[in-house]
Amino acid sequence: MLDLVIRDGLIVDGSGLPGRRGDVAIDNGIIVGVGGRAAAGRREIDASGRVVAPGFIDPHTHYDAQLCFDPYAFPAIEHGVTTVVPGNCSLSLAPLRVDQRDTFSRMFRLIEEMPEAAFDAGVDWRWGESFGGWLDALTGNLALNVAPLVGHSVLRMFVMGPEAQERPATADEIGRMTALLGECLDAGAVGLSTSFVDIDESYRPVPSRWAAPEELDALSRVLGDRGGILQIVHEFFNTDLTIARIEMLADLSIRHGITTTLSPIFHSSADRGGVARILDAVGSARARGAAVWPQVQTRPIDISFTLDQRSLMLLTMPSWWQVASIPDHADKLTAVADRRQALVDEMDSLAKRPNGGLGAGGFVVRDVVNDHNRDLIGRSIDDIATERGCTHGEAVLDLTLDEALGTWFIRESIGHDDSEAVGSLLADPSVHVGASDGGAHVGSFSTFGDTGYLFSEFVRTTGSLTLEEAVKKITLDPATIWGIEGRGLLAPGHAADAVVFDAERIGRGPEIASDDFPGDGIRWIRRQEGIDTVVVNGDVTWSDDAGYVDGARSGVVATR
Repeated sequence: MLDLVIRDGLIVDGSGLPGRRGDVAIDNGIIVGVGGRAAAGRREIDASGRVVAPGFIDPHTHYDAQLCFDPYAFPAIEHGVTTVVPGNCSLSLAPLRVDQRDTFSRMFRLIEEMPEAAFDAGVDWRWGESFGGWLDALTGNLALNVAPLVGHSVLRMFVMGPEAQERPATADEIGRMTALLGECLDAGAVGLSTSFVDIDESYRPVPSRWAAPEELDALSRVLGDRGGILQIVHEFFNTDLTIARIEMLADLSIRHGITTTLSPIFHSSADRGGVARILDAVGSARARGAAVWPQVQTRPIDISFTLDQRSLMLLTMPSWWQVASIPDHADKLTAVADRRQALVDEMDSLAKRPNGGLGAGGFVVRDVVNDHNRDLIGRSIDDIATERGCTHGEAVLDLTLDEALGTWFIRESIGHDDSEAVGSLLADPSVHVGASDGGAHVGSFSTFGDTGYLFSEFVRTTGSLTLEEAVKKITLDPATIWGIEGRGLLAPGHAADAVVFDAERIGRGPEIASDDFPGDGIRWIRRQEGIDTVVVNGDVTWSDDAGYVDGARSGVVATR
């Protein structure tokens, strides 16, 4: 008798070929049959009227810290995600020396917007200093699969110490970094991540941004020797710089025989010709023989923030950043009142700024503390300011002072602002879906919902992709590009990661304020609709009727 049979579903196997009705047979965590009528199973799932697809793969996440205390990587699994790639933006939790943990923690918490209390309560550093030790600590305690990157910044920190953020590396230091990268790849890393945009809490570039071209070239040589991938976060707000990075990746790809990927690409009316130029550059790189893969988010970015805490929203507003950094709440309130005009001026400036090539986005009241302000929820700050006869900045400041800085705001729809154009971009075979940032931006970005939005917006609404094409974009495509063996396809011999969903209902669900993280504070979580069941390596891990399966630990460290 088989362990599990998914009966009578529309099998969309990840290949892009038309779906077909039949059963998926699973035994010992492996798919043993696809299509036709399977033998009896110890457990059977009725998938009639539903789609059965491979588990979705998310290639740009920051679940590194969360996986230390949450084996389910909430809410990834309920979005159909069965494999995540952490370690992005040049940051991974290892390799890292003991005396570097505080420095790294401050950097990670800022870039990924995780509260200090949550990070400190959840990350216990039980694995020591090595990348292999971190993977060993995760093994056996995962509810989904992890295909980890090692961060370039931590390699520099491990080898160079504080000077990693002060200068290029010497030849000897580059040699030690390449040896260390080789150890990480041998331990299970799928590749290297680097960043050209991130900064630390003191506005200093992260260590990876100090690397000279010969350093990245040497590290890429190691990736080529071991079949690893290179992912970069590029200057996505500037088309010219993005094209320059594509040309750099093409050179590295050709020279060392590696796959490269850059994240993210946005389609915005603020730079209408930008995407076409980027895709032309990718096409030219591929014509030269390079493997360069841009990543595209399916949805616009919505940034939630409260002026009571530091947020990436405030990075370009020095006065607000300084005020938000004050630890004592009463002192913070006093500083807001004392610096009123500077704070108003900076907020007015931000509201007018087009945010590079990403579009301005709009400010909206998301949640309030006081009942007398409840009628403001969902209203734009511009409308409130017009009604009150004041500026945008004055409206923000007056409201947040009235609520002792407790008001939540949201800046909506940054980046993508034309669904038809984004649909055409997603349909392009040279791009894949990525950059969800899941696990990061606690209480800030609405970083979940890429998978559901792909189907609801670009399959059902715009018709930019067929159901089969959309499934392939988040299953076989990332598995192939990232070299994740035996996943992304419903086929005999492959790992039994599967998602059962309703093609007419799958989509982004409501956002909730979740307090599931350790320590204080909340984060805004986007739920999913239309997914019935998620299977990880043959075990049902989540279902719509029962939720997360208690004790599910079928996830593994996925291999290249």
